[in-house]
Amino acid sequence: MEGLFGKYRVLLAPMAGVSDIAFRSLCREAGADMAFTEMVSAKGLSFANEKTRHLLVLADGERQVAVQLFGHEPAVMASQAAWIEQEMGESLAYLDINMGCPARKIVSKGDGSALMKEPKLAASIVSAVKGAVAHPVTVKFRRGWAEGDETAPVFARLMEEAGADAVTVHGRYAEQLYRGSADWGVIGRVREAVAVPVVGNGDIRCGADAVAMAAQTGCDAVMIARGAEGNPWLFSQVQAALAGEPEPAPPTVGERIAMARRHAELLTHREGRNIVRMRKHAMWYMAGLPGAAAARGRINYCTTLEDFNQVFDDLLAIAWEHS
Repeated sequence: MEGLFGKYRVLLAPMAGVSDIAFRSLCREAGADMAFTEMVSAKGLSFANEKTRHLLVLADGERQVAVQLFGHEPAVMASQAAWIEQEMGESLAYLDINMGCPARKIVSKGDGSALMKEPKLAASIVSAVKGAVAHPVTVKFRRGWAEGDETAPVFARLMEEAGADAVTVHGRYAEQLYRGSADWGVIGRVREAVAVPVVGNGDIRCGADAVAMAAQTGCDAVMIARGAEGNPWLFSQVQAALAGEPEPAPPTVGERIAMARRHAELLTHREGRNIVRMRKHAMWYMAGLPGAAAARGRINYCTTLEDFNQVFDDLLAIAWEHS
């Protein structure tokens, strides 16, 4: 596994509704060494749900992808992990088990970060999945469940003992959701607690952040999530900083709008004319641009590539007026 993270050092996180084929393609082009699919429900796969299976489809030119499963039933998790491995073959890099998502609809069912409150169950899931597949199995979790109650180092050791080949630590408590700042210190404490590789996650928004996290924690890889929303250029900045090179300049307004157009085109190619899911991406790309506040209301009514391009055209015109 050390070899894996020696090769795949900068990772795009699994984000529900975000890490789709189009976004993964753009982030990989920008410098992400490995990308995750969106979170995949083991229960949904067990019902042969086509919408769930659709999440496992690779983008054009995407040689490998990592897959993150969520669920709380060891047998279901193991059987669906085995199914994924059989179906994807060499296209699968490794499997991750989600024990970090704090969303209410996830934890209310006992999935995601709720498993941090059930460490024995969490360990049994890891053990079951590890016994069902030949690919590496990793686990992603948070600093702890309750604010002020850091359990990640002990939890990490349990996951290692259960067979996890690596762990990813997000530096917030589950109860924090995404409030406040991520504590990178816990990543270092987990690094000291286990022998398997550790991936650091939380609040990487520029190349310097990645360098600082690696230096402060000794993590083996960094995982980028919300910082990349509307900003796939972040991966090229991180790669340059980690290599000790100057970070590329931030994208111009024209480059941001061009990337938004391309994102919409990729979604259209994959999903057809209705690309409602582009709305949130468009909001992220245009954040802070002249005219963005007025454009947000229009974006909420966009459904097709033509709709989005009209808004992008108007934003570009406003930018030229302000230049």
